[in-house]
Amino acid sequence: MNDSRQYCTFHLDGLFFGIEVFQIQEVLLGQQMTRVPLAASTVSGLINLRGQIVTALDLRRRLGLAPLPEDREPMNVVVRDEDSLVSLLVDEIGDVVNVDESTFEAPPENVKGVARELTTGVYKLDGRLLLILDLAKALQTPGANARRSPEHEEARAAA
Repeated sequence: MNDSRQYCTFHLDGLFFGIEVFQIQEVLLGQQMTRVPLAASTVSGLINLRGQIVTALDLRRRLGLAPLPEDREPMNVVVRDEDSLVSLLVDEIGDVVNVDESTFEAPPENVKGVARELTTGVYKLDGRLLLILDLAKALQTPGANARRSPEHEEARAAA
């Protein structure tokens, strides 16, 4: 008997990604967002999810992709990160797919850069690849501390 896994899928700039279903809290259409001054560039802002404040990360920025066209609204994939929730901004939500674990492969050579770093592997589906997002790595915000100015650090130290 083959082991299978279920993935919630989404699209980003022509790429097809998946996150295991058990890591997903919910999927939402565009949400009102509050910007966060001095946040890492990947942090788009905060959303209010039924009274809980949730950080929204722009996966396009995290993967080094071009910004979403301004006439399009990102969708939110809300994931569990230890004891908190994080919203991943994606282009479009796909379906939940079942895949046979035995078909899992390392990322192919044509998956390059940050996308390769943040992908644990792939599944070959009908005519396309499902890239499996390494959620723990994707949620890290590289350069978050490097973006703070010395004045900001002095202000924090004085507070």
